[in-house]
Amino acid sequence: MTYTHFKLRMDEHQITWVGIDVAGESVNTMGTPVLNELGTLLDDFEKQTPKSVVFYSLKKSGFIAGANVNEFVEIGKTENLDEAVALTKRGYDVYERLANVKYPTLALINGFALGGGLELALACRYRVAVDEASTRLGLPEVMLGIMPGWGGVKRLPQLIGAPAAMDFLLSGKTADAKKAKKLGMVDEAVPPRIMWNTAIGVLKALPPTRKLSFVQNLMTNGFLRGYVASQARKQVAKRARPEHYPSPYAIIDLWQKYNGDVHKPRAEESCSVHSLISHPTAMNLIRVFGLREQLKAQAKGIEFEAKHVHVVGAGVMGGDIAAWCAMRGIKVTLQDLDATRIAPAIKRAADMYKKRLRDERKIRDAMDRLQPDPTGSGAAQADVIIEAIVENLAVKQKVFAELEAKAKPSAVLATNTSSIPLEQIATALAAPARLVGIHFFNPVAQMMLVEVISGTQTDPSVARNATAFVDQIDKLPLACKSAPGFWVNRILAPYLGEAMKCLDEGIAPETIDEAALAFGMPVGPIELADVVGLDVCRAVGETVAPGATEPQKLKAKLEAKALGKKTGAGFYTWVNGKAQKSAAGAVPAGLTDRLIQPMLAEAQKAFAEGVVANADLADAGAIFGCGFAPFRGGPLNYQRTLSSTH
Repeated sequence: MTYTHFKLRMDEHQITWVGIDVAGESVNTMGTPVLNELGTLLDDFEKQTPKSVVFYSLKKSGFIAGANVNEFVEIGKTENLDEAVALTKRGYDVYERLANVKYPTLALINGFALGGGLELALACRYRVAVDEASTRLGLPEVMLGIMPGWGGVKRLPQLIGAPAAMDFLLSGKTADAKKAKKLGMVDEAVPPRIMWNTAIGVLKALPPTRKLSFVQNLMTNGFLRGYVASQARKQVAKRARPEHYPSPYAIIDLWQKYNGDVHKPRAEESCSVHSLISHPTAMNLIRVFGLREQLKAQAKGIEFEAKHVHVVGAGVMGGDIAAWCAMRGIKVTLQDLDATRIAPAIKRAADMYKKRLRDERKIRDAMDRLQPDPTGSGAAQADVIIEAIVENLAVKQKVFAELEAKAKPSAVLATNTSSIPLEQIATALAAPARLVGIHFFNPVAQMMLVEVISGTQTDPSVARNATAFVDQIDKLPLACKSAPGFWVNRILAPYLGEAMKCLDEGIAPETIDEAALAFGMPVGPIELADVVGLDVCRAVGETVAPGATEPQKLKAKLEAKALGKKTGAGFYTWVNGKAQKSAAGAVPAGLTDRLIQPMLAEAQKAFAEGVVANADLADAGAIFGCGFAPFRGGPLNYQRTLSSTH
């Protein structure tokens, strides 16, 4: 029989190879039509039993990226909860059938196997992972406010033990092929050249499947199961409140009470699919996933690729931008007044590469791509030039006049200014249409959003090339109009300003931060101000609200040169990158609202002025740029929700 999404062939060893190739898509996802066809395939295998079966991907992009999240997005729009529950249970049943077939099955994992993709692999008897950079295995459903509903909550603990499994299930993190092998998630991790022969060898040898050790068995199936669950709840409670993020708690309960069977909980139970899907967090986090895709889609179809980036300014921001670009495979020249100013940036880059790349060869290659350039000669060859120096208009104008004279006519000239209108900087250029804003956020390695700012003078093709570059370095581009503070700082400034007023009134910084955490912000405004830099906060405040009275405690810190995390002290003392905090006092009634309302009001105002073109992208910018509580779906979405419930 022929199938739409699967291609079958039998080899000389009588092994049936099932190539997964979801029709019309660049990535394999397990949507309803694919699930249904997998059911039909299993029906046909029942009629004519194969000797053994290998599932593998015919796509270059990877094995299977998971369920088709767009189906859940559509379900969210119609609020058809029954359909969501039915889809989850249908997937569970099909995978359960696969797990119980009598013939040997093997998943050959080349590239990502995430969510429903990993769950399909877990339902096979054996797994072989291809050891290359693109191979990642994980169950990221918790990040969408849902849970692995197709057997992952049952099978992963049985395979690698409950404690290790909970680490994956509750964080959404992924493992590469080597780590997956070490944990027992896969039977083999092999280089691409021998992956086919390894799969054949496993199905010929049919080794016994992995068994848990005595202690792991006690923790997974025995009397220590309750202890593992309670420890997992304690760990989750440190980073997620159940009222904001119910899914990790539901995953623990589904495993502890029902061994991961989505059919067993009653609809009203907190660990049921119905409860999770009906909670606003799930639909908002699924919406946020869609928003992320919308941001990435802005770069689609733009023919521009940077091979060389030149960064002017080796301070924390410029140095980290340079380090990130080099890590993403681009040659980078980093300019500052002399080599001694560049050295700290190179050291920070080396530290970041050690932490993120964890491979001596990759670390060496990234370091080779990052070249100190005190004379600025690299500007003449660069495809993208980024200025990241002090927030001073006259200095920036002087630098751009010099850069324009050196740069190739096709090079993108970009400023990382966080507050100065582009139109003012562009007056220094003979061709002002060349100037665009590429505004990164601190810390560069963690903040995924980058604002692409168009001034009234910016040529749209330059802005398009800047957007493609941001996507090339694996960041999320947000198109903004040049206006004081752009989008993120514009809506952040009143929030931080209100927090500073609270400080001046004698409210402890820890209490102010706790009030924001209660709303769902990932970090409080005082800690955030320290991370951004108190000098940067002042500059943004002066731009967004010129003439406003400067908060007294902020002024005192600035006079004392205590600028926050970068100087080791601000409103908090910083040790090894962590703010040293006292216990927060009781949050006064109304403090949370007092902090959040100015941000909401400013978001409405800035959106009405057209700083960002559409409401979805505006919400995405707030979530990915200033950490607006993701489970609330963004400030504009949150306000719509509030008005619809009142």
